Amino acid sequence: MNDLDMDFLVGSDDEGRSRRGSRASSGRDPGERRGRRRRRRRGRGRFLAPMLAIIVLVGGIGAAGFYGYTWVRDVMTPDDYTGQGSGEVVVEIKDGQTASQIAQTMQDQGVVKSAKAFVDAVGQAGKSSALQPGEYTMRKQMSAAEAVKLLDPEKRLLERVTLKEGLRLVDTLKQLSRQTGKPLKEFQQAARDGEALGLPPYARGRLEGYAFPATYEIRPKMTASQILTEMVDRFHQTAEKDELQAKAKELGHTPHEIMTVASIVQAESGTKEDMGKVARVIYNRLDRDPPRLLEMDSTVMYGLNKYGIESSNKDLNSTSPYNTYRRLGLPPGPIANPGDDAIQAALNPTKGDWVWFVTTCPSKRLTKFASLESDFVALKAEYERNKGNGC
Repeated sequence: MNDLDMDFLVGSDDEGRSRRGSRASSGRDPGERRGRRRRRRRGRGRFLAPMLAIIVLVGGIGAAGFYGYTWVRDVMTPDDYTGQGSGEVVVEIKDGQTASQIAQTMQDQGVVKSAKAFVDAVGQAGKSSALQPGEYTMRKQMSAAEAVKLLDPEKRLLERVTLKEGLRLVDTLKQLSRQTGKPLKEFQQAARDGEALGLPPYARGRLEGYAFPATYEIRPKMTASQILTEMVDRFHQTAEKDELQAKAKELGHTPHEIMTVASIVQAESGTKEDMGKVARVIYNRLDRDPPRLLEMDSTVMYGLNKYGIESSNKDLNSTSPYNTYRRLGLPPGPIANPGDDAIQAALNPTKGDWVWFVTTCPSKRLTKFASLESDFVALKAEYERNKGNGC
């Protein structure tokens, strides 16, 4: 390979060879060396400046990121108290309220610091659908998590009131007043407004017979009208379950007449097992041709506002519309508030031809039934012998 070919491969030229030859002959120039050092420093400066800028930029982003995270964290984390709080406040959860609405109530009453904290705590506890209406005793300035714990349905402020089957309305109202501490006058006044209570049209505006006997959970802030309305609502549920209107029609009676029969069945029956038979006796008397008097002591006593199982001669001569010894057919309406068993007995009377029944041993609630008048007379004599001796 000649010198020309080598020059082509390495990229040499004549000018380059001339400079190298000149320096070799004359030696290095000090000024030239200083220029080269300045150029190297400028090169390093051009490299370091961008690097320094990147470092500063990354550091700024890091600081901004930290403070940005802190800001977002503060914004996203709702204000909340700590601890179990102090004092006492009653909070009411109304029927149909959402967790957000309840949370706002909690915040407004000073229980939690923010509604958002309460909503988050409810979600974390998995109780979004478990919050039940009622009144709860809470504390001021509680942590949201502690507040959620106190909304346990078992901790609601409730008064359980049990009303027995067969109570007259006047006695029902007295019991409600006594057990709730609300004035009797409030219940008496509310009982007169049948439309407000939601009574069915066939009740004719009278609550007697339709204040369904059961155990009720009464909240402290419930009004007398709300309590009675709940009892009427329970009657509606029972009437729908028992198909009251349809079955009454099948029996050839109105729902009001069936409720009247049920109330007499409730008053006259010694046991649940007797109810169907008592109902049959009532229908057998009503359906006679010509119909015969019901002759029920319970209706006579109701009309006179008296209690007992046996009417006196004076009672039997009263002019009360409830005196079924003197007036044909059913009395004007129910004489008490029957329970479901009595209603079902009135709708499904036991098959039989009985026309009489006598409670031959009141202390043991023993009732006997008769189809013949002679048997009835014998049962009456048995009652007279047992009366007062405990049978």
